[in-house]
Amino acid sequence: MTDLELRHLAAMAAIAEEGSFGRAAARLGFTQSTVSQQIAALERSVGGPVFDRPGGPRPVRLTPLGAIVLEQGRELLAKAAALAETVDRFHAGDGRIDIGTFQSISTVILPVVVRRLRDEHPGSDIRLSEEEPDAPQIGDLDLLFYDGPLNGDVEHVKLLDDPYLLVAKPGTFSGNSVPLKQLDGAPMVAWPSICDQRRVEEALTRGGANPKVVFRTAGNETLLSMVRAGMGSAVLPWLAIHAAGADSDDRLRIHELGPALPPREIYLHWRLGRTQSPLAARAIEIAIEVASDLAKRM
Repeated sequence: MTDLELRHLAAMAAIAEEGSFGRAAARLGFTQSTVSQQIAALERSVGGPVFDRPGGPRPVRLTPLGAIVLEQGRELLAKAAALAETVDRFHAGDGRIDIGTFQSISTVILPVVVRRLRDEHPGSDIRLSEEEPDAPQIGDLDLLFYDGPLNGDVEHVKLLDDPYLLVAKPGTFSGNSVPLKQLDGAPMVAWPSICDQRRVEEALTRGGANPKVVFRTAGNETLLSMVRAGMGSAVLPWLAIHAAGADSDDRLRIHELGPALPPREIYLHWRLGRTQSPLAARAIEIAIEVASDLAKRM
């Protein structure tokens, strides 16, 4: 049955429903001879007649073999129709996308990306994975946000430079810009010493500052609460500060650092050589647009 084709089954179903080759041909938009050829090819494939043809005005009838073929054939036609619909939806931007992210991206960039994707493609299935390992892997993810380029078989686009700022209680430091040396020996709360935090602390040391870290946590909100409580200041990127609304909190003051630390670089990654789904490709476009708008506000 390797020669069996869906068009043969579609012709058979139309004949069974219309009762004649002529009416089936008109319904399908074919000539009657074309439909007859398709049924002849089907009968060669299944090894016997699928219709009894009484001739004259009497309707054709399924043979016992034809009844079996049509029952299974309708299931195949239904599955083919469902497949065609799914493929059409995929090309239109629906489907599933898995995105790896971290807390600053999750609260500032991702909400806009997800909202716009859902507005454009209501049937899309968008799943987020928020982890911050020291050596992330893209794995089965379609897209991965990370504060730096990754090694391995990945492609990326740099979204923005995220500058580091000093967050302190009002009155702790004077002036809008604080020299790095004023942080030497000063109490500080900070992220765990992994990922970009390690680079931050190395940059502080090169600038002549060795602050005394009194508390570490990966939670930005917790760090800011510790600053409000007087535990110490914090050096955080603009995205984290903006996401928490700290720049409008009168219990906190935001200072620039002099000289400025190297900014955190935010990248969006995907697997090298992988054909992107329309949904993933659109997510990349939107992320670039959102990041560009944010960069103008920094």
